[in-house]
Amino acid sequence: MRKKIVVLTGAGMSVESGLKTFRDADGLWENYPVAKVATHEGWEADPTLVTNFYNMLRRKCVNVKPNEGHRLVAELEKDYDVTVVTQNVDNLHEAAGSTHVIHLHGELMKVCSSRDVDDPRYQQLLTADNCEIAPGTKAGDGSLLRPFIVFFGEAVPNITVAAEVCQEADIFVIIGTSLAVYPAAGLIHYVRPSVPVYIIDPKPVNAGSHHITQILKGASDGMRELVGML
Repeated sequence: MRKKIVVLTGAGMSVESGLKTFRDADGLWENYPVAKVATHEGWEADPTLVTNFYNMLRRKCVNVKPNEGHRLVAELEKDYDVTVVTQNVDNLHEAAGSTHVIHLHGELMKVCSSRDVDDPRYQQLLTADNCEIAPGTKAGDGSLLRPFIVFFGEAVPNITVAAEVCQEADIFVIIGTSLAVYPAAGLIHYVRPSVPVYIIDPKPVNAGSHHITQILKGASDGMRELVGML
């Protein structure tokens, strides 16, 4: 029986690939106020602004490549049963070869109904050569197509699935997240106390009472060290 590794990743996982963090300390994302482009209120106030913002993000994202950290996470599948739980909306884990990825905060390359975000009938996967949505475009249910992103203040539908996966982990790895954003930060509490926890981040992370090994490095350097330890 192969050991189960669960890898929880945050914005620091993709920084080396050139993507800015979802929410920096200044409250801006790609120089836009987060409240205007990543909240339900922002969407209601100006869906054209929000649609164009995510069009811009997709244009950037399709030219971004996975970094070595992403690739090393994917390579763990050679020896382990690996599930990635990511707070990131990019698809860099999939692009690197990870085959089981749970997105907590949505997926940048998808759009959906603004009436029922989670109805799979109206979700569309965009492609690199067709990654933009014209403002005003409607979903099959007649509502405006909106980004398949969990806006601030909205429920995180995949958190229950992620919690169940964390309960089964034999090894738990945290990369590039300060464990400050809930509910994702609470996933460590579902990990059994006996399970070794590895945290890869340039800054120390307070993760409670688990048996924790902190690797104070970025995603790629930290993953290289972790692979050697495992």
